[in-house]
Amino acid sequence: MIEIRDLLLMCIEKKASDLHLTENEPPILRIDGKMHRMGTERFSKDDLKKMIYSVLNNMQKEKFEKNLELDFSLALTGLDRFRVNIHQQKGSVEGAFRRVPLEIPDIQQLGLPPVAIDLARKPNGLVLVTGPTGVGKTTTLAAVIDLINNERECMMVCIEDPIEFIHVNKKSVIKQREVFADTHSFAEALKHTLRQDPNVIVVGEMRDLETISTTLTAAETGHLVLATLHTPDAPQTIERIIDVFPPHQQQQVRLQLADCLQGIISQLLLPHISGKGRVLSTEVLVCTPGIRNLIREQEIEQIPTLMQTGGQFGMRTMDKCLKELFQNGVISLDVVMSKVKNPEEFKQL
Repeated sequence: MIEIRDLLLMCIEKKASDLHLTENEPPILRIDGKMHRMGTERFSKDDLKKMIYSVLNNMQKEKFEKNLELDFSLALTGLDRFRVNIHQQKGSVEGAFRRVPLEIPDIQQLGLPPVAIDLARKPNGLVLVTGPTGVGKTTTLAAVIDLINNERECMMVCIEDPIEFIHVNKKSVIKQREVFADTHSFAEALKHTLRQDPNVIVVGEMRDLETISTTLTAAETGHLVLATLHTPDAPQTIERIIDVFPPHQQQQVRLQLADCLQGIISQLLLPHISGKGRVLSTEVLVCTPGIRNLIREQEIEQIPTLMQTGGQFGMRTMDKCLKELFQNGVISLDVVMSKVKNPEEFKQL
C-alpha cells in the first residue's frame, strides 16, 4: 500500500499546491490550478481510512470522530509543511492537503505592487488581504510579516488556524498561536492578545462577528493588525465587515472602519498564457481622506471611481491590473474575460 509520505513527496516534486485523497480515485494533485489524476491505483474506503489515520495522533482521531471535521498542520522532517483538512464524504474518510513551502517568498518575488511594502510599514491600523480560497492570501500575509520581521524591532502575535508558514525571530519576536492547539478560538485569543504587549497582530481569518469586532478594536487601539477575508474585491470587503453587525451597530462600525482601515489588497491567481505556472493579479485600495469619507457617508458604490483615479496613491482596480497583464502577454484574453467586472467596457479598452 502507498504511504502518505510518498504522496506528499510527489506533491512537492511536481510543485503541486494541493493533494486530494478520495474514495475510488487515484491520488489527485492540483498543479497550476488544474486537477491531475496520478496513476491508476484507486483507493478503497478501508485503505484510505488506514492511510489518513496513520498521520493522526490519538487526540486528533478522537476529535475527528466526534466532530467529523479536522484541520491541522503536518510537518515532515526536512520537507515542506502541509495544511490538512480531514472530512467525511458518503461515510468515507477523505483528506485535502495544501502544501506550504518552507521558504517565505519576499514581496517582490510574489509580484505584489510596491504599495504593499508601504502598507506593511504602517505603524498602526488595519491592513486586509482578500480573495477567494486558494489564491495565495496566506503567502502574501507571510511575506508582509517577513518584511516587518526584517525591518522592525517589535512584538508580533499571529493567531492562525492552523499554523502554516513558520517564522523565525529576526529583528522582531514572533509568537504563532494555533487555534484549538494553543487557544480555543480567534476571538478568545484576540481578547487576550491585547495584554501581551504586541505591536503587530495577525489574524489568520476574520470569520465571525466576534472576531471582526475584536480585530477592529485592536486596530483602533494603536496596533497594526493584518488579517485575511474571503471577499472578491475592496468595496465588497468593506460591505461584508459592516453587514456582519446588527443594524443598530452599523453606523458605529462605519466610523470605526473609516478611522482604522489603512488598505486592502485583493488578489487572484491566474493561469500563465504558456500553461506553466500562475500569475498574481491584484486590486489595491489605499485609505485616503476621500475613501474614509465615502465609508463614513455609506457611499461604498463610489469607491471604485476613486480607485480608478487614485493611481498616485498606489491604488488600482482589478480590471486595470488584468488589462496590464493581458497587454504584457502574460495571460490570455479568455482568462481576462472570465474575471473582469465589466466585459463590455473592457472590450472597448
